[in-house]
Amino acid sequence: MPHFLDLDVVDTAALHAILDQAHAMKKARAGQPKGGLDQGAPMTGRILAMIFEKSSTRTRASFDVGMRQMGGGALSFSAQDMQLGRGESVEDTARALSGYVDAIMIRAKSHKTLLALSEAASVPVINGLTDKSHPCQIMADMLTVKERLGRVNGLRMTWMGDANNVAKSVIDAAEKFEFHLTLGCPKAYAPSQEKLNAWTCWVEDPVEAVANADVIMTDTWVSMGQEKEREERLRILSPYRVNEDLMARASQDALFLHCLPAHRGEEVSAEVIDGRQSAIWDQAENRLHAQKAILRYCLNV
Repeated sequence: MPHFLDLDVVDTAALHAILDQAHAMKKARAGQPKGGLDQGAPMTGRILAMIFEKSSTRTRASFDVGMRQMGGGALSFSAQDMQLGRGESVEDTARALSGYVDAIMIRAKSHKTLLALSEAASVPVINGLTDKSHPCQIMADMLTVKERLGRVNGLRMTWMGDANNVAKSVIDAAEKFEFHLTLGCPKAYAPSQEKLNAWTCWVEDPVEAVANADVIMTDTWVSMGQEKEREERLRILSPYRVNEDLMARASQDALFLHCLPAHRGEEVSAEVIDGRQSAIWDQAENRLHAQKAILRYCLNV
């Protein structure tokens, strides 16, 4: 029973197979209404439970719609709607839900919650985001890059700003998909050395970081729970704002990616995020297709 907890613990061949299936399923749906069933309806009779300890737009919508398109259904819970929010243990929640549903997706405040849920559940568990990582997002990103540039391996990608939980999954992806990743971050928000691998490096100079990059990625600088640090974070990170000057130093046809939500004028300029090199809306849509393939991997259908 495979879980989908982090990219570094999923077999490389399985990750490539997930991308291939996501692409094939997306292509097969071309022209269909959003509520139309996929051929064969592979999730017929299956139910996904979705637990949200943090706010969500894309994760909630894409998993729910994905299950419906594949013939299944989804139940959505805020942690405060459940006994989990009143003191029931994660382990007991996992055991109870395992009797009702075929898989569980959780968007958790703490990675420890995800691990505890996966250890106690008797059905597959999917990481919809934790404070450590965001693997579903990065699978959608890899699908977007492959569609736009024809390949992932061997490309030069750059992460700009805070080496946060999303960056951790990009670091894992660099090793799995064999692309060169430069993290352009200030010392205060740089990745720890133990997170890096042979495909990744950290530089402090933002101009050096983006030089000749094929893909430039960033994320919001002030995440949920960091509001008190807002002014300090913006001050330190401001040189890493992805603007037209930095994009001009990348490859001529470099892509810009952002996992959203975005704050125009903070981590990225409006000219870049709304410009010709931005692939953010393909990237957002690809959450749907990548996660459908991840669900099929977990349930072996």
